[in-house]
Amino acid sequence: VNDDGEVSVATVMSVTLSVDHRVIDGALGAELLTAIKENLENPVAMLA
Repeated sequence: VNDDGEVSVATVMSVTLSVDHRVIDGALGAELLTAIKENLENPVAMLA
């Protein structure tokens, strides 16, 4: 709820990932973060 009493969107959580690029490609790490984001936004999907 903002100062005007309205519901608003805000950043609630930041996630970072640090990988050794000799072992894991950065694109694979990005896919992992995307999957985490999707599961956090829609936790029911994890039950399927």
